[in-house]
Amino acid sequence: MSIFGKIKSAIFGGEAKAAEPEAAPAAATAAPAARAAISEVDVEGRLDSIPGSDKLNWRSSIVDLMKLVGIDASYGNRKELAQELGNSDYSGSAEDNILLHKQVMNKIAAAGGIVPADLKD
Repeated sequence: MSIFGKIKSAIFGGEAKAAEPEAAPAAATAAPAARAAISEVDVEGRLDSIPGSDKLNWRSSIVDLMKLVGIDASYGNRKELAQELGNSDYSGSAEDNILLHKQVMNKIAAAGGIVPADLKD
């Protein structure tokens, strides 16, 4: 699984899996309801509910966000994450880390998470 996929899975939890279509015919009518649930995922609330979130600056730090969801925040992993999101020039600078955090939050929002504007822009 990609690093972004791990972050997304940690935030969306079981609901991300529920949105995948089932093979059973009854799931065809249930699938839209499952997708609607994902669009209502309160990303800030979910991350705040993780033990230790109050001790990390996950709202602006990609390193702390990764630590909070249990992903190694090493330079190599951050560089791989940046490349997954289309940034091939990632250097690990403070500016790059801020941009990477915003890219992750924007992509989480695009996947159906409710992300406050100040975390995306």
